[in-house]
Amino acid sequence: MAFLLAGVTFLIVIAAVLLPLVLGAQNQRQKMFNRRLSSIQQAQRRGHVSLETDLIRDELLSSVRPLHRMMARWMWTNALRRLLMQAGMETRPSKILLLCGVFGLSAYLLVNHTMSSALLGMGAGAAASLLPFSYVLILRWRRMRAFERNFPEAIDLLGRAVRAGHAFTTGLEMISKELAEPVAGEFRTAFDEQNFGLPLKDALLNLCERVPLIDVRFFVTALMIQKETGGNLAEILDNLSKVIRERFKILGEVRVRTAQGRLTAGILIALPPIMLVMLGGLNPQYVRVLFTDSWGHIMLAVSAGLQIVGSTLLWKIVRIEV
Repeated sequence: MAFLLAGVTFLIVIAAVLLPLVLGAQNQRQKMFNRRLSSIQQAQRRGHVSLETDLIRDELLSSVRPLHRMMARWMWTNALRRLLMQAGMETRPSKILLLCGVFGLSAYLLVNHTMSSALLGMGAGAAASLLPFSYVLILRWRRMRAFERNFPEAIDLLGRAVRAGHAFTTGLEMISKELAEPVAGEFRTAFDEQNFGLPLKDALLNLCERVPLIDVRFFVTALMIQKETGGNLAEILDNLSKVIRERFKILGEVRVRTAQGRLTAGILIALPPIMLVMLGGLNPQYVRVLFTDSWGHIMLAVSAGLQIVGSTLLWKIVRIEV
């Protein structure tokens, strides 16, 4: 009995000593965690986010959980998210889809109410629903062109850094500090990824995914080959920069020689809607049949479809990739 009492007393004393220490350590970790969260929130409110928070990806497709789970089952949502990332937008895919629905429904109701035609309303709604995607594609095109213009300077800076004795990763950091956006932001992300433990090969492959340009693929391929086989990295970067600049030179010559064809394509594309507006102003009765008769609605829909197909073919002909 005395032995059992001694054992119980020993356990009570041990628990009384260790329990405050364990609870105190947990409270300390919780306080540290809360302190880090508060610092991140304050940095986001001020517009300054640390390197750690830059690497955190917002994988939510929508702030509404049921909609997020539903969109996660669709394969094309990943393509839409990648498109938004390439355009430099922090908008979630659900907002783009919501804007498409709002624009399409508004255009349908407006046209159907004014012209009393469900067919024209559906056509107008389909065209209006593509406006958010068109805006994203325009932003992506502008961002890719800006990256393409400044990319040779980034390669030259990286080559000079390597030639001066700096490490390759240090050259990535120098690009992120010295050059303008979007080159600086993309190389900053690549530097942060490898700095926080991601292999350099994977960081460069992620750069190819974020910037789907042929020049970036050449750059990453050359670096991977040099890493496996060896060689003068500075010379490789200089030759790559020279090749990219020569490509830009050839592209400029091609644009000069195809200027007449592009002007002709623009005139042919703009001619049908301009003629429709002019005829509507000169002879409204002649054009009004297209908007009041059911066969006129069908003709307008077919004409719009043929106009889109013809415009696409014309731009494919005059647009030459180098």
